[in-house]
Amino acid sequence: MATIARDRWNDLAEVVGPTPLLHHEWLNHLETSGSITPRNGWVPQHLTVHDGERLVAAVPLYRRDHSLGEFVFDFAFAQVAEEIGATYYPKLVGMSPATPSTAYGFLVEPGREHALLPGIMEEIERYCHREGIGVLQFNFILPRWRKLLEPYRLVAWEHHGYQWYNEDFESFEDYLARFHKGQRRNIRRERASLAKQGLRAVIVPGTEAPDELFHRMARYYLRTNARFGPWAARFLTSRFFSGMPQEVRGHVWFAAAIPDASASAQTISEPVALAMLLRRGDHLLGRYWGTENYARDLHFNLCYYTPMEWAIAQGIRTFDPGMGSEHKVRRGFRSVPTCSLHRFFDPTMDSILRANIDRINAMEQEQIESLDAAIPFRRGR
Repeated sequence: MATIARDRWNDLAEVVGPTPLLHHEWLNHLETSGSITPRNGWVPQHLTVHDGERLVAAVPLYRRDHSLGEFVFDFAFAQVAEEIGATYYPKLVGMSPATPSTAYGFLVEPGREHALLPGIMEEIERYCHREGIGVLQFNFILPRWRKLLEPYRLVAWEHHGYQWYNEDFESFEDYLARFHKGQRRNIRRERASLAKQGLRAVIVPGTEAPDELFHRMARYYLRTNARFGPWAARFLTSRFFSGMPQEVRGHVWFAAAIPDASASAQTISEPVALAMLLRRGDHLLGRYWGTENYARDLHFNLCYYTPMEWAIAQGIRTFDPGMGSEHKVRRGFRSVPTCSLHRFFDPTMDSILRANIDRINAMEQEQIESLDAAIPFRRGR
């Protein structure tokens, strides 16, 4: 990323959608912090298209020898390929690394998509054949780009994620009115438990946060992942947080749990827990969290309720909390479809994918509908 002009890249990224995840400063910092590197299984292979000296299209791509950090769980397909002697790895993946959020698309000058796309896909396919790539894959693809790319022999695999929607709520209490009586009581109890433990939550913009907050976020991130052993989702280095440049900090907001006293500079610098959020326009994205000491209901407050309340006050329309367990459903997150696109270059693997994908997608849709039906909202609203 460091070799590509930042401003022009960002001009194209602005067209993709309301997310910082494809911005130059974000992707470049992932690489320069030592987080997304060949050593960690991510070999940047970004494609750029120029009209003379002008950058008119770009495709963030990574060569991969495993699937960790993609959150598209294709391990069963990789195992089948190994059993039949087909090539699966290396594969070429388009996504914003280690981030399971629907945000990916090609960066193309407006109005030139149909003219440039055939040449882009031809070059990607040529690279795959030349390098012995077994799979071409685009993860968490935006709906518009799914429609544009499916004709290029790519198969859509549907998954599920979570999303919170601000239905023009005027306050958090207005949001609580969406729930039936029992769950309103449960959420109020969870919200009140923070104060009973001598804590309160505040929102801190990354541009105003002291450096110590970023150092703490690094420690908390590592500590959270250490709890999960081999199932941890540890992909970022400490330097990603502690060395975060101002351009990236501009996208970052923290939900911080501090002692329930005046919000002095010292207490802001020494929170007992942090959740790191990304904001772009009217979209909020939850990313990482961690704590010094585990307090009751701390996770729900920092990762869900505090960002929701702040989003309502800020007029933010959507909040993507990231992947995770079904307890999000009881806090009002809708279960929504996400999508990855796949092309298996081995003919047998391609046949296996196409023979099974409709059944797989139908099962996933049933799961989405079942989770959505379980949200404890008042009926008739």
